[in-house]
Amino acid sequence: MDHSFITQDFLLHSKTSAALYHEHAAKMGIYDYHCHLPVDRIASDYQFENLTKIWLYGDHYKWRAMRANGVDERYCTGEASDYEKFEKWAQTVPYTVRNPLYHWTHLELKRHFGVTDLLNGDTAKNIYEICSRMLQGPEFSVRNILRKMNVKLVCTTEGPLCSLNDHEKIREDGFEIKVYAAFRPDKSMAVEDTTELNVWIDRLAAACDMEINSFQSYIEALRQRHAYFHEHGCRLSDHGLESVYCEDYSDSEIKAIFDKIRCGRETDAAEQAKFESAMLYELALMDYHHNWVMQLHLGALRNANSRMFSKLGSDCGFDSIGDFEMARPLAKFLDRLNSTGQLPKTILYNLNPADNAVLASMIGNFQDGSVPGKLQFGSGWWFLDQKNGIEQQIDALSNMGLLSRFVGMLTDSRSFLSYPRHEYFRRVLCEIIGSDVEAGLLPPDMNILGQIVEDICYNNAAAYFAMMLD
Repeated sequence: MDHSFITQDFLLHSKTSAALYHEHAAKMGIYDYHCHLPVDRIASDYQFENLTKIWLYGDHYKWRAMRANGVDERYCTGEASDYEKFEKWAQTVPYTVRNPLYHWTHLELKRHFGVTDLLNGDTAKNIYEICSRMLQGPEFSVRNILRKMNVKLVCTTEGPLCSLNDHEKIREDGFEIKVYAAFRPDKSMAVEDTTELNVWIDRLAAACDMEINSFQSYIEALRQRHAYFHEHGCRLSDHGLESVYCEDYSDSEIKAIFDKIRCGRETDAAEQAKFESAMLYELALMDYHHNWVMQLHLGALRNANSRMFSKLGSDCGFDSIGDFEMARPLAKFLDRLNSTGQLPKTILYNLNPADNAVLASMIGNFQDGSVPGKLQFGSGWWFLDQKNGIEQQIDALSNMGLLSRFVGMLTDSRSFLSYPRHEYFRRVLCEIIGSDVEAGLLPPDMNILGQIVEDICYNNAAAYFAMMLD
């Protein structure tokens, strides 16, 4: 018996919404242009041993919920057995009601494994055994999971020092799903820790087989790595920033700051802001030169829990939404690039929902008619990739821009089981448009509306990133 609340018309409350989803959205492939999937798993066509390893390892969303439910750290990132960790997660799931984890958990169980029972402490053992046994079958190799989910393209997030050997192996294997890297140069700008930055610069120098003794040679080395990524099919960058860096600076100031860094001396806040501003600008110029898409993920307050950061490191569930200044520095940065005709295609993502209108209106300042939606207000990200966050992002973009030109959803996940999030987004999208039709706010023209839905789900992204399909 199917005990799941994930029915055929889950989240769809009208005939129009259901028709838009089932006849248009559901059939579209997935263009996953931003994620954190481990590319080595795709290269080796990895087979996960059990449900915990594919579902809970590295999933800070689940860890946060478990900690909030009173679960000890040993069951999250600690030494507990895989089943013990899963059991604690299963016992937590009923308490995640109204958190997106509740929807995602049951969507993933149903779509990947056909499990329709609700996950809880009583059903944990049976579900764990069923799913872990299924994961041993060839249909659950990493590549077959991607095939089953109708994924057409994946862009993993990699630092400039990545060899891209795994991406090359995937291409050499003839894997039909395209897997490319996205260039993430955050460590090249991390001036707050001079010692760590110098170690990174030395590694960059070794990778480029050159001496880095000036800001000019530093940028040249990064250009080499940027070109290397381009040669391997990369066509987009990604930056994780609190806010956009756009302080005024002179060439002589940046030269002096870089010399100070290389001498191992600490920099002050003003110097750090100038250095980060110069770096972001130079990296944006590289994107423009190679006709890449620049992505800016803005507004995360990272590593707020210093004790746990010291113990576990980053990306373990101790980040939150920040309230940084957004509008003025972002406008200044985009205008500086645009004033010389060197603004690349750009996608802006905010983590603070208070910035929805800022970003949705900002992109309109710099649309130039060269391509549809040259600047994009990106999909709800991280804390906002849930029903309410998706709705608010769509509403802001609809009111201040062109929803019909939106490049749609991305997975932004470390788990190969996360692809039903695209289904989740598509159902929310279709419900919004269908509800407008039912309320008389839009005409019941299913040809036009169906095409718009298909475009947002896949076609717009495929056109926007067409250079990755050559």
